[in-house]
Amino acid sequence: MEAELVDELPQPDGWQYEPKWDGFRGILENVTGELHLWSRNGRPLLRYFPELEALGKKLKPNSAVDGEIVISREGALDFDALQMRLHPAESRVRKLSEEMPADFVAFDLLLWDGEAVHEFPLEERRKRVEKLPFSVSPATNDRKVAEGWLDRLEVAGFDGVIAKRKGFPYLPGSREGVVKVKGEKTADCVVFGVTWSEKGPGIASLMLGLYEGKELRPVGTASTAGKRRDEILAQVQPLLGKNPERKPRGEPSRWRPKVTGEWSPVEPKLVVEVRYDKWQKARFRHGTRFLRFRPDKDPEQCTVSQVKPRPKKGDPTVPALLDRASRTAKPG
Repeated sequence: MEAELVDELPQPDGWQYEPKWDGFRGILENVTGELHLWSRNGRPLLRYFPELEALGKKLKPNSAVDGEIVISREGALDFDALQMRLHPAESRVRKLSEEMPADFVAFDLLLWDGEAVHEFPLEERRKRVEKLPFSVSPATNDRKVAEGWLDRLEVAGFDGVIAKRKGFPYLPGSREGVVKVKGEKTADCVVFGVTWSEKGPGIASLMLGLYEGKELRPVGTASTAGKRRDEILAQVQPLLGKNPERKPRGEPSRWRPKVTGEWSPVEPKLVVEVRYDKWQKARFRHGTRFLRFRPDKDPEQCTVSQVKPRPKKGDPTVPALLDRASRTAKPG
């Protein structure tokens, strides 16, 4: 099932809420008599996570479970560590599986011992999920609990909250019965460069930075497309000059063996306010959205401290959430 992005949580009548895990979506199944772990687009993932092969002993024949492959470190989800696991060398995969083992967190059930559980309404499927011999994502019917998750789960590396409509069967590929909410925030950033479009001569995005001490650190980009494009270009082009220096974007890596695209530096004078949904590992996890220029703010005032999640006593952790699910599960 897919989720439609919405601005706020639906009212509790007829909805169930779950944390949105930040990992790799996966279907764990052994319908053919052999254990498989499939990605959302049908690619095999088990070779990258050999430690999850042990779950095959807990999965009955002709069964399939929907969930998320995650890595938890120091109580929080670590998506960067998860990405490191997608390595072509088997020896490296085995080494990483010992150093940073993954877990599979179940949140829905498709088949169990040949029974077509996916045809059941959500409430019945959830009862079955709570009895699974795996790590299970918590769920609640209480909107206040879900609001608390939305407010504080970022500290534990989560990516928002999912709401599922009660009474619906599992609908593959459909967004009809599932919505997701991300706690969007704003930040003031310094423009230190621009990227150039690979499809034309124009500017593709603003390169954003934040100060940490006296150092301006790159933290992400904001697209220049849309209705505000002319306004953005009018501010940026004078800083570029007539013949801006162009540099290749980034360095080759196993993820990008061939570097494409170019960027040009500009003097860090412009401050922009952007909207973002997640800060992770000293950068904006996803692309940001330009909101406005901030001529009233000095670049040096744009610091990393404004975006770093501030832990509070009693904040949720991954182990605590999984423990919550196990305590609320019904025996037998």
